[in-house]
Amino acid sequence: MNQVAIVTGAAGGIGGASAVRLAEDGNSISLVDIKSCENTIRKIREVNPEAKVIEHIGDIRDQSFVNDVVSNTVSELGSIEVLVNNAGTCGRVDIEEMTDDIWDRDLDTNLKAAYYFVKACVYPHMIDKQYGRIINISSVSGINGGVLSNKEGTKKGRSGPAYAASKGALIAFTKWVAKEFGDTGITCNSVAPGATETEITEGLNYNFDQQVIKRMGQPEDIAEAVRYFASPNSGYTTSQILKVDGGVSIG
Repeated sequence: MNQVAIVTGAAGGIGGASAVRLAEDGNSISLVDIKSCENTIRKIREVNPEAKVIEHIGDIRDQSFVNDVVSNTVSELGSIEVLVNNAGTCGRVDIEEMTDDIWDRDLDTNLKAAYYFVKACVYPHMIDKQYGRIINISSVSGINGGVLSNKEGTKKGRSGPAYAASKGALIAFTKWVAKEFGDTGITCNSVAPGATETEITEGLNYNFDQQVIKRMGQPEDIAEAVRYFASPNSGYTTSQILKVDGGVSIG
C-alpha cells in the first residue's frame, strides 16, 4: 500500500532514518524540518528512486506553518495516512539553571507541535478516510526521568526537566489519541528511544553497565519500530509505548 507520510525532524537522525525506511517500503514522504532535508532526500533516492518526496522548511511551533504543511502535503501527494511526530529539542540543564525560554522551547517543540499536527491530520483527512497511523517519538526520559549521561569533563548532561516533562506528556497524549479514535481506523502509538546516536546526544558519554545491550542505539534501530507502527498490518496495535532502549529500562 502506497501511503503518504509526514515526518517531522526529518533532516537527519531518527526522523531522517524513519523517512528513508518508509520510502523504502514504497510510501510517499513529506519531510518537515527547520533546516534543509537534502541529505535525507539523497538517501531516499538511493533506496527508492521513484519515491515521491516533498520538503517543508519552517518552525513547527507555528500552527499556521503546520496547517500549511498538511494542506500542501494533501495537494501535492494526494492524502495523509501516516504522521511521525519526531522533531524535538532537549535542554540539558538542571532545574536550578532552567529558564522559561528553555522550558517553553522544549514543551512547544516536543508536545505542542505534535498536538498541532495530530489535529490538522486527523481533521478532516484521517477521519474522512477512516484510516490513519500516528507515531509519536517520545523517550525513556518520559518514563524514567532520563538516561544518566555526562559531557566530557563535567558531571552534567542528563536530559533536563523540560524534556522529561514534555516526553512524559507526549506518552499520555498518545494514549488519549488512541482511545479517542480507536473506532475510526486510526491508531496512535509511541516509540520511546533510549540513548541513540543523534545530534541531541553528540558529545555525551553514557555508562552502559546497567544496559543489557551495551552500545548506543542507532537511528535505524528506532526507524524499524516506526516502520511497524506505520504499516497497514499494525491495525490491531494502538496505545503502545515501545521502548527501543537496549534494555536500560528492564526492572
